[in-house]
Amino acid sequence: MSGDWTGIRACVFDAYGTLFDVHSPAARLRDRLGEKAGALSAVWRTKQLEYTWLRSLMRRHADFWQVTGEALDFALADTGLADRVDRDSLMQQYLTLDAYPDAGPALDRLRAGGLSTAILSNGAPEMLAAAVGSAGLDSRLDAVLSVEDAGIYKPDPATYQIAVDRLSVPAGDICFVSTNAWDAAGAASFGMRVAWLNRFGRTPERLPAGPQSTIDGLDALPPLLGLAG
Repeated sequence: MSGDWTGIRACVFDAYGTLFDVHSPAARLRDRLGEKAGALSAVWRTKQLEYTWLRSLMRRHADFWQVTGEALDFALADTGLADRVDRDSLMQQYLTLDAYPDAGPALDRLRAGGLSTAILSNGAPEMLAAAVGSAGLDSRLDAVLSVEDAGIYKPDPATYQIAVDRLSVPAGDICFVSTNAWDAAGAASFGMRVAWLNRFGRTPERLPAGPQSTIDGLDALPPLLGLAG
């Protein structure tokens, strides 16, 4: 599935799970977490996302740092690790997530091809600044945008409007990239052209809107947009 990608002026990326590996905190502390490291990380991520959706529906917004902490508290209790793990150590690890190896090179190729690059994330501004700086992606991004400007989480349409306003690029001229299929659907519904980064071979969602293209790595994005290697 390739679609028409002519006229793209900017590439906007989700951060967590797309550019940054959300499971790297638990992986780094695997010696302390033991055999439950994977389960803890999976529950933490699931609850983190669920809480953003539920808070949006309840109109009870809190920033992503708070939500991430609340999700971690649930995950620690659910996996029986609450009394065995330093919660603060795990939270601090979230500020220096590992970037996926294909993130930097892809951003470089896109910028060399004349496209603007940006992050649009649920993350709080301080969280994003820390992760981007730690990964050395600062100079590869024209903007790092947070949903805090809208006061609600993706996939609310107001969140995608932030990118349109800040980049001064119409939605249809933006290529939005996310590993999260629900996020890809949200951006597509808003009117962006979407490349779903299906890193993990997941089943496509059954939602009202969907991606224009599916890629399995960020190295496939520049060629998709017609940029030479």
